[in-house]
Amino acid sequence: MPQPPPAWLLSAPRWLTPRRIRAQALVLAVCLWGVCAVDFATPGLFDRAGNIKFQDFLQFPIAAHLVTQGRAAELYGNRIVDDEIRTIVGRETTVHLQYFYGPQVALPFVPFERLPFLTAAELWVTLSLLAYFGCVYLTWRSCRSLRLYPGLVALCAAAYPPLFHFFVRGQISAAALLCFTAALIAFRTQRDWLAGIALGFLVFKPQFLVALPLALLLAQAWKALAGFTLSAVAQLVFTFLYFGRSVMLAYFSMLLHSASRPSTTELTLSPIQMHSLYSFWSLLISWPPGAAALYLVSAVFVIGIAAVVWKSSLPLPPRFSALILAAVLVNPHLYVYDLLSLAPALLLLVDWSVDRSVDRSVDWSRDRTSYSSAPVLRGLLYLAFVLPLVGPLARWTHLQLSVVVFAALLWTLYRIATPGHKFASAESAVV
Repeated sequence: MPQPPPAWLLSAPRWLTPRRIRAQALVLAVCLWGVCAVDFATPGLFDRAGNIKFQDFLQFPIAAHLVTQGRAAELYGNRIVDDEIRTIVGRETTVHLQYFYGPQVALPFVPFERLPFLTAAELWVTLSLLAYFGCVYLTWRSCRSLRLYPGLVALCAAAYPPLFHFFVRGQISAAALLCFTAALIAFRTQRDWLAGIALGFLVFKPQFLVALPLALLLAQAWKALAGFTLSAVAQLVFTFLYFGRSVMLAYFSMLLHSASRPSTTELTLSPIQMHSLYSFWSLLISWPPGAAALYLVSAVFVIGIAAVVWKSSLPLPPRFSALILAAVLVNPHLYVYDLLSLAPALLLLVDWSVDRSVDRSVDWSRDRTSYSSAPVLRGLLYLAFVLPLVGPLARWTHLQLSVVVFAALLWTLYRIATPGHKFASAESAVV
């Protein structure tokens, strides 16, 4: 008979009690949003530190303004965007933003174009917060074990560090979260093609699409892949027909330039605000060709692992979480606010881990790997939630610990999913 795992490993989750997590989440939420309230308490466009409030949102009403004037091709000219920023601010500024999105992304912001910038930004972040908490609610509602802790889940959702960064910058990360949440709901109802369509909408943030189609292809998830392809192609065709050839050429030229020379399109301190494999290797190795080679090798490895997990007989929560983790890790241009998309994976994996640990139908004596992985999984999930907060430390350590934890989470799922280490479940049908 197999020997049980070490006692210290099994006792580790006892430190992660609901009471301790609630206290820590409350302290974190008070600190983050207290700082935000103090910083944004000043009247006018500038915060207490002299920065523009919701600074990253500047590019979206500017893009909408250029589109309504028939100047969409100028979206990808840096001088034009900078001139528009100075017009909004009303004075010279060192703020420099590049528009990295397709021209179709500007269309939803046309109604915001005539509003004062601060009013438009406040309206946008309000709608985005509603979308974020709505996605958390829809994911939580499907979690059997976490249903007992609605207040704790809501508190942790408010304390999630990427939410703070998303809010103060006025980003559009909630739109990507909506795509992942819609795909999760579709997969749960066994509408694989509809889930693929939801994931295909992520073409507006093409960095997320580096891993997803390849993982679905390797996993032979044909229905989801077909829906994904149809959705992504339809959006690109619509954009081409609406904006014309010259605008699309300018957009693709910008994308190719950004992909081939990422250092020329990023600010000096950008890597410490990123949480993916590309930034991990760039921080760790100062030789760009070496960092690029290691990124490609590790990206292939991550995509392969995600495909194995997706094709396994594990239930949907860990399989879908593996897809999200792969999309995050392989994304070459993922800032901290884009980790909003990781929220469903964290919720699903916490619920699944707790659910499995109390499931008496599982014969742990025959499944040692899953048994010993349960406390490790919960510890990694705790770190995955917290570590984005301390990302700037990588400026001195040159080690982005959050990426290590994300990769370890995916590897743990792989160990559980490999043959001979599977959970039995009614949800185990391969999609």
